[in-house]
Amino acid sequence: MTEFSDRRLSSRVASALVLVSAALLTPLMISGAAIAQTPGYASIQQSAYPADEVIGVDEGATPERLRRAVVTFGTTEAPGTIIIDTANTTLYYVLGQGRAIRYGVGVGREGFTWSGVQTISRKAEWPDWHPPSQMIARQPYLPRFMAGGPGNPLGARALYLGTSQYRIHGTNDPSTIGKFVSSGCIRLTNEDAIDLFNRVDVGTKVVVLPKSAPVMARGGDGRTVRPAGAHLRPAMSAPSGRQAMNLVAPQVN
Repeated sequence: MTEFSDRRLSSRVASALVLVSAALLTPLMISGAAIAQTPGYASIQQSAYPADEVIGVDEGATPERLRRAVVTFGTTEAPGTIIIDTANTTLYYVLGQGRAIRYGVGVGREGFTWSGVQTISRKAEWPDWHPPSQMIARQPYLPRFMAGGPGNPLGARALYLGTSQYRIHGTNDPSTIGKFVSSGCIRLTNEDAIDLFNRVDVGTKVVVLPKSAPVMARGGDGRTVRPAGAHLRPAMSAPSGRQAMNLVAPQVN
């Protein structure tokens, strides 16, 4: 009789343990199912501040005239001056003694080119971008702010020209180099923008030649050279309603 009672007691204890285990596991299973059904969002990781090592332009896909190079260049401008040849989409950093560093650039599209003399008033590394109100009015889908970085339309470096809205800056779209694409800004590849940025100081003179400047001759390296005394229009600010960059949805250039 005692043995039978012990068996019944053991059976009851085992049943109780099963019930307790089920009671404890049920909330966990329900919670797990609820979590599995809840929409998930990938955690946002703060990207590191962009490094200065940028990918260079594929020289095989870039015309030789747009590649950075030291070339023969005759001018009466002092060494350290920046000269922008709008018609040939090239920028020259004068070295002196008949030499200059040539860079390929993107310039203003039809109706947005300008000419004159400015000075570099500010320099910025990986600049933030604040779209001007006029640009937002024209393109309301634009962000109101974009932090500096590889995806920023101002690229790796920016040289601000006087009090105008024009800049010499890098770009997140190197395919626009050599083209008439912007709203007045001068854009270089990020690699070239960093190189130029490291050579110039605030106060550097910038001469922008008009698109219609007369052709003088061809230099020793085969490129077109414009006369040092080419007529320049007075320095000017961005026309009303026209901004220093061109942005076409959906990509920001």
